[in-house]
Amino acid sequence: MAGKAAAPGTAVLLVTANVGSLFDDPEHLQETWLRELYQVVHTHKPHFMALHCQEFGGKNYEASMSHVDKFVKELLSSDAMKEYNRARVYLDENFKSQEHFTALGSFYFLHESLKNIYQFDFKAKKYRKVTGKEIYSDTLESTPMLEKEKFPQDYFPECKWSRKGFVRTRWCVADCAFDLVNIHLFHDASNLVAWETSPSVYSGIRHKALGYVLDRIIDQRFEKVSYFVFGDFNFRLDSKSVVETLCTQATMQTVRAADTNEVVKLIFRESDNDRKVMLQLEKKLFHYFNQEVFRDNNGTALLEFDKELSVFKDRLYELDISFPPSYPYSEDSGQGAQYMDTRCPAWCDRVLMSPSARELILKSESEEKVVTYDHIGPNVCMGDHKPVFLAFRLAPGAGKPHAHAHKCCVVQ
Repeated sequence: MAGKAAAPGTAVLLVTANVGSLFDDPEHLQETWLRELYQVVHTHKPHFMALHCQEFGGKNYEASMSHVDKFVKELLSSDAMKEYNRARVYLDENFKSQEHFTALGSFYFLHESLKNIYQFDFKAKKYRKVTGKEIYSDTLESTPMLEKEKFPQDYFPECKWSRKGFVRTRWCVADCAFDLVNIHLFHDASNLVAWETSPSVYSGIRHKALGYVLDRIIDQRFEKVSYFVFGDFNFRLDSKSVVETLCTQATMQTVRAADTNEVVKLIFRESDNDRKVMLQLEKKLFHYFNQEVFRDNNGTALLEFDKELSVFKDRLYELDISFPPSYPYSEDSGQGAQYMDTRCPAWCDRVLMSPSARELILKSESEEKVVTYDHIGPNVCMGDHKPVFLAFRLAPGAGKPHAHAHKCCVVQ
């Protein structure tokens, strides 16, 4: 039986995970990754679970097809998930379509004890009861149970073929309706470019894309409901501020290419102490001499540089972060807590919500902690991203004021 008798409401678990690494090295990573996920499921015992994956299938998608099938089959048939007798899986596998491919994978699991759950049909504009287990893949454009969009190429012209976009589904649980949006925003193409301005040019691109998504999900086509947006936002720390703070006592050396005079490396050395190198910055290198600063007290001292969400403070809410930056971890299976020296560690993977969704979450009056926002697998290798999850309970009757709008009167 999911949920504890003492805790009222419907237990919900939302997980976001960039899983590209899992398909590049499935032999060493997938078993550990799934074990850690199942442990979170076992701990929080959700009635309703959503798993949003980005980079599903890895960088070399065509070669990873067999791994994709195995991963999906394992998730749907494992002992850990045996009490979830209904499931919906949406996989964007149409990798030959430059116009549409997003590499997003969305999984939804319903516990056998959960009654009265419906999913919205965007084409028919009505809710349909969820039964059985179904997998939708290849082209999702024709699936009426979701909305999917890839961001226009001109949003991120530096990348010849971006796979960034979003997939939206809508659910009704115990008369409470909400959207779940799987999102993948643009990355930083160069550490050197990110360092040049504050906020960076990449931050601006992400701002534009996220604003587009938020406008899209509250437009006039459908009734407005609460929403949770969770995925790989690729939010980065304000690079200029971070570097200036980490290297306050340092002098900077600029290295340029001999032929183009283009800046290719910045070296920050301590003013004394034998001119020790504190930080080397290149397009795809961020080598700081003391990684502990990103792990000490879960990197809390760096949260002041996590500024990208502030633009949306009236539209998106997030619980306090109390876990270390979720990216970029080493992909070496023996270095679960080490960061790679490719980017400045940052909280890329997030679970965000609308102000009305925040009100849906049951605030416990007892001592029992019923809302948890954390990462998965802190001490083992989960790939270059640590999955992040939000576990909470939908308050009994949370959707009742709106029950007339999306109760069974529109369900088939």
